[in-house]
Amino acid sequence: MKSLYFYNTDIGKIGIADNGKAITNVYFNESPKLKDTEIKETDLIKEAAQQLKEYLAGKRKSFNIPLMPEGTEFQKSVWEALQQIPYGKTCSYGEIAEKIGNPKACRAVGMANNKNPIGIFIPCHRVIGANGKLVGYAGGLEMKEHLLAIEKINADK
Repeated sequence: MKSLYFYNTDIGKIGIADNGKAITNVYFNESPKLKDTEIKETDLIKEAAQQLKEYLAGKRKSFNIPLMPEGTEFQKSVWEALQQIPYGKTCSYGEIAEKIGNPKACRAVGMANNKNPIGIFIPCHRVIGANGKLVGYAGGLEMKEHLLAIEKINADK
């Protein structure tokens, strides 16, 4: 059974879910209707929320909690590559496709990025268009811009 708990943050309402072993999902401004899930603040969710709070305050550059995103092997390879993008840096979909050894898979990388179930912790907000413009984000472009601004301000600290 999964546990899910919601927090009010500087960027809106955030839901964090775990399966008892790892964080499995982050929800932005929504209350998903999930089966086999109880609204409960576990120790792991509480730790993830604390790390998120520190990140949003510019005091944390990386997360050290177990993550277990559910997806295809291709999606997982993309999500793994996203976790290698350094704090304060951005990559294009094409660069991620190159990193996973599939340089023609830009669109598929974009779709996997879009399906990232653990936003912020798996930093899909660091992926931008080839032209340098911000493109889609589950929490909205305003949130993506805000997250990138936090990182830009604090990258050299």
